[in-house]
Amino acid sequence: MFDNLSEKLDKALHVLKGHGQITEINVAETLKEVRRALLDADVNFKIAKDFTNKVKEKALGQNVLTTLQPGQLMVKIVKDELTELMGGDAEDVNLSGNPSVILMSGLQGSGKTTFSGKLANYLKSKKNKKPLLVACDVYRPAAIDQLHVVGEQIGVEVYSDRENNDPVAITKAGVAQAKSLGCNVVIIDTAGRLAVDEQMMTEIANIHKAIQPQETLFVVDSMTGQDAVITAKAFNDVLNFDGVILTKLDGDTRGGAAISIKSVVDKPIKFIGTGEKMEAIDVFHPSRMADRILGMGDVVSLVERAQEQFDEEQARKIQKKIAKNKFGFDDFLSQIQQIKKMGSMKDLMGMIPGAGKALKGLDIDDDAFKHIEAIIHSMTPDERSTPSKLDASRKKRIAAGSGTSVQEVNQLLKQFDQMSKMMKMMQGGGGKKMMQMMQNMR
Repeated sequence: MFDNLSEKLDKALHVLKGHGQITEINVAETLKEVRRALLDADVNFKIAKDFTNKVKEKALGQNVLTTLQPGQLMVKIVKDELTELMGGDAEDVNLSGNPSVILMSGLQGSGKTTFSGKLANYLKSKKNKKPLLVACDVYRPAAIDQLHVVGEQIGVEVYSDRENNDPVAITKAGVAQAKSLGCNVVIIDTAGRLAVDEQMMTEIANIHKAIQPQETLFVVDSMTGQDAVITAKAFNDVLNFDGVILTKLDGDTRGGAAISIKSVVDKPIKFIGTGEKMEAIDVFHPSRMADRILGMGDVVSLVERAQEQFDEEQARKIQKKIAKNKFGFDDFLSQIQQIKKMGSMKDLMGMIPGAGKALKGLDIDDDAFKHIEAIIHSMTPDERSTPSKLDASRKKRIAAGSGTSVQEVNQLLKQFDQMSKMMKMMQGGGGKKMMQMMQNMR
């Protein structure tokens, strides 16, 4: 996400991070490169120009040329302006109605149906709501089937009427169904088209008028760049929607849509999609995204994701096992499952300051733990709880059963042993010993 933009901005600002003389000329040259980086990221020319003009005005107004650390101050100004350009503050979804009705709009292929499920899952698990999904795409039976599959996957009711071709009537019936089921949120998945057309706009405008939703969200594929911004404007002119959802931010996106869209439609980006899993939804924080674009990581979001998966009771049990030297592979496996629930490995690594740059060009596989899990699953329950029992013949059997080599089994056992010792030291306050062991593991 934003890898290319991050690299180019880093190069543009690098000259000002050194100890050379800072002048108006090289500040201007730096900002010229910043503008070029934004244009390459598919940011609208006028927006890119206005952005660099604002940065220059603030830089000279804060006497960047005479400060002890001009490079750092320039980075801060660019970060603040990026944050402002993308919306300033995070905004959540409006849930004031009873039931609260959320209308989803967007083109076909933008990920609207999938994200309707993600949003339902988010409201159910994090907002303690009881949502109902309503299938209003009367043109694609597959879209109705998809919504039912998604609903079953997350444990949310789905309303559909395959015999009815009137989306307005289906929407009204869906809201009535929500009331009868005691659902307090209704998420309406509308039909999309391959391009903006009059029929599409009239249809969704009629749905909007009929139900007066508390929240109208425009779902857009972030990989479409400026096309996404143009489409957003067309929808906003008709619907006056409340917020934008950017999907597929885990893909090879240049970032233009995320940076430009707020400036064009004057509506906040409320959520982003960062993967295929139903949990791959995040509230959009402009400040955190600016940090990531500038290669500063996003530790706050990383910690929040970890806390969401953190099981306090399970942690206490593991602490007791570590203290008694009984931490086994089953416990290790449960820790891996928690990490996997946090999101894709590439996305998680991007949240660590400096990691994105260090890992540039590396293909981080989401199945990074696959061979570890295979090895553990090939062990007997007794072997998982007491790894010391693994002799040569057992290792050979485990390697054959997991499709790995004895060398890989030995490597895992060694890493597990080192990790277990470190965890025990952390509990015992052995900081110096732990540091020594970490150095030996390099």
